[in-house]
Amino acid sequence: MNAETDGKGSRLLTAAAYTALFLAGVVEGLIGSFQYSRLVPVAAIGFCVLLLATCLLGSWAMRSVSGALWPAVGWIVTSFVLSMPVSSGSVIITNSTAGKWYLYGGTVSALGGIALSFGAQSFGGRVRGGRVRGAGAWPR
Repeated sequence: MNAETDGKGSRLLTAAAYTALFLAGVVEGLIGSFQYSRLVPVAAIGFCVLLLATCLLGSWAMRSVSGALWPAVGWIVTSFVLSMPVSSGSVIITNSTAGKWYLYGGTVSALGGIALSFGAQSFGGRVRGGRVRGAGAWPR
């Protein structure tokens, strides 16, 4: 289906999609910051894998590296803000094995998702035979 749209509606839809990806990263960071210590370190590693999958799927869906960047930024901002101590002295993400797996592993997952999506966009998006390879369909 090929429908013509004006540029304003298309830009609004794109902005809404990137906002949704950012909020997905924020929600993953919020839930992960409180639940990372369950089944040490399995839950922390599971949240890292979920973040990596979100970055890669966001990049694939948006067909740009920005699709991986926004969930990563949302997760990093949320997780690192929640890992800082507050004036009362309480800390949500503690300096424990699970906390280190969650913060360091999540950061590596976010950066890995961005790097992998950048590589996929650079090498997999070549045009061949009128179709864009790597744009949601397996090459034939």
